[in-house]
Amino acid sequence: MTDLKTRDIKYIAGVGPQKATVLNKELGVYSLHDLLYYFPYKYVDRSRIYRIREIDGNMPYIQLQGQIVGFENFGEGRQQRLVAHFSDGTGVVDLVWFQGSKYVLNKYKIREEYIVFGKPTVFNGRINLAHPDIDEPKELVLSNLGLQPYYHTTEKMKRHFLPSRAIEKMMMVVVQQIQEALEETLPDYLIAEHHLMPLGEALCNIHFPTNPDKLRRAQYRLKFEELFYVQLNILRYSKDRQRKFRGYVFEKVGDLFNTFYAQHLPFELTNAQKRVLKEIRLDVAYGKQMNRLLQGDVGSGKTLVALMSMLLALDNGYQACLMAPTEILANQHFETIKAFLGEMAIRVELLTGSIKGKRRKAILDGLLTGEVHLLIGTHAVIEDTVRFSSLGFVVIDEQHRFGVAQRARLWSKSAQPPHVLVMTATPIPRTLAMTLYGDLEVSVIDELPPGRKPITTMHQFDNRKERIYQFVRQQLAEGRQAYIVYPLIQESEKIDLKNLEEGYLQICDAFPQVSVCKVHGKMKPAEKDEQMQRFVSGEAQIMVATTVIEVGVNVPNASVMIIENAERFGLSQLHQLRGRVGRGAEQSYCLLVTNYKLSEETRKRIEIMVSTNDGFEIAEADLKLRGPGDLEGTQQSGVAFDLKIANIARDGQLLQYVRSVAEKIVDDDANGLKPENAILWQQLKALRKSNVNWAAIS
Repeated sequence: MTDLKTRDIKYIAGVGPQKATVLNKELGVYSLHDLLYYFPYKYVDRSRIYRIREIDGNMPYIQLQGQIVGFENFGEGRQQRLVAHFSDGTGVVDLVWFQGSKYVLNKYKIREEYIVFGKPTVFNGRINLAHPDIDEPKELVLSNLGLQPYYHTTEKMKRHFLPSRAIEKMMMVVVQQIQEALEETLPDYLIAEHHLMPLGEALCNIHFPTNPDKLRRAQYRLKFEELFYVQLNILRYSKDRQRKFRGYVFEKVGDLFNTFYAQHLPFELTNAQKRVLKEIRLDVAYGKQMNRLLQGDVGSGKTLVALMSMLLALDNGYQACLMAPTEILANQHFETIKAFLGEMAIRVELLTGSIKGKRRKAILDGLLTGEVHLLIGTHAVIEDTVRFSSLGFVVIDEQHRFGVAQRARLWSKSAQPPHVLVMTATPIPRTLAMTLYGDLEVSVIDELPPGRKPITTMHQFDNRKERIYQFVRQQLAEGRQAYIVYPLIQESEKIDLKNLEEGYLQICDAFPQVSVCKVHGKMKPAEKDEQMQRFVSGEAQIMVATTVIEVGVNVPNASVMIIENAERFGLSQLHQLRGRVGRGAEQSYCLLVTNYKLSEETRKRIEIMVSTNDGFEIAEADLKLRGPGDLEGTQQSGVAFDLKIANIARDGQLLQYVRSVAEKIVDDDANGLKPENAILWQQLKALRKSNVNWAAIS
């Protein structure tokens, strides 16, 4: 296979340096190997010719045979288009080109026989095919063409005459070159055991399947391999770590934990919280180094579980630390935990970037002597100047805001790695968690504490503003507070900021008796904190903000969340934003405001939000609608590997299956010494060296 990796695509017949540069830039395709792994997105059966009288505007891609009877130009400048009238004797359709008309006029002749392939649509009462594929009849072989592959291309590629058809022709050349047996990337015993198609055959059939069954088997082989190596990498890393690092043993559940449980619990623990505490207790009792992901919706009581786990460390003579992504969140955890602990003899300190001078020195000294038992902080915690006397337990809140490197730096604060509990309020579907956090055990808190009422979510159109404002006035009159959120999306930042400013003035106008504050990510941190504080303290009743409030602020008195342009947010993000209300005992409301024109997908998103408060249900739906690459937060968490054929949303079962296969291999061949597995470790090494950033996965 190495041969294909070193062969440049510019040497393929008909490519050359210019087209090769376009393929490099647009698709990241440099070698024959890269091209082979650029898979089709769909296949079309070209097994028959249609008559023009049989077709209408609702058909898929079809094939016609006939002649061009004349050309016409329409429109001016950029609106210009070339139209060819095409007939087969049973009717006439229009072939339309918006670009490249000179090329078309030179290449295709009137009254000559052609095969035309494209998707029929209706425009001005006439059927037309835009930018169709056109071939001479002698090139048409109906019966053995099988399923024809279609490749994604960009506008730039089309301008350089690299449409799907050109890629297909290049692919044919490469596939013919791999007819000699390709070097396998999986051991023989795995191929036999799981009835997998050999690699060479799979690659030929993924591009040029002779029938649907061959295509299905080729897809299965390539998906199996792709997901298998992702899991093998994660599990091997995870097992290595377990072997190399022993964890601190927390032998006892001592006085601090028991006193807190008996006298300071703010409310009875839910069964889910008890279950998670048991899982953590088992992890830390036997000397394995814990790495656990704790998932739970906003308000499900994760902080309480984290605090009780940290008390286990304190009872066994170790210090504990909680790291949060922002100063506001760190402050909030500090206040919450201080309130939970009350008068207990535990020294809790807060360390953020803004704590300086004598106060900072006192905290650092206390950590070194062991007098500070519990440290809560931001990134400041991982600075070199911060040293502990015996750090045994670390809690990281909102994992996707912290990179793997930062997790590793916390380890170095201790003689041996502390136990790590990672918390997230972004519910991650099980299949995605296995891929993103495959090196972590997963715990889930899936019930809300007693007394919490589910948030009522409603969909409103933006021409009903007065009705919405009336509802907000009513809530404010009852002493509540409200958030009004505007999108701030990178690509259209200027327009978004303008909308936010206009929205802010509009709200000030509509609520003259009310104090309104404003927060967005472009403000200086001090300014942002000051505005947030106004809302937290209750001085301001309405907060107009962008999504900066998605993680953080806990204001139990806020009972209304209005999300403007809700159609521009993803499901997970809408769910996160909604979680800012419903934190008190009062009934809370979330209003999703959109305009009338909604795409089918957006309508589905809004319907899901209105019908359920279950974060996991929402995350599953989000994964199906948008695919893993777009899921909130996953970009930061380093889904650095680029799945070329598998889809985590649709191939969840296969993912779990290959994980069990990989698990068996790692358990059976812990040191990677068995000769029959040599190919696996070799391939893993090659994948790590390639542009796939495998390290980031773990």
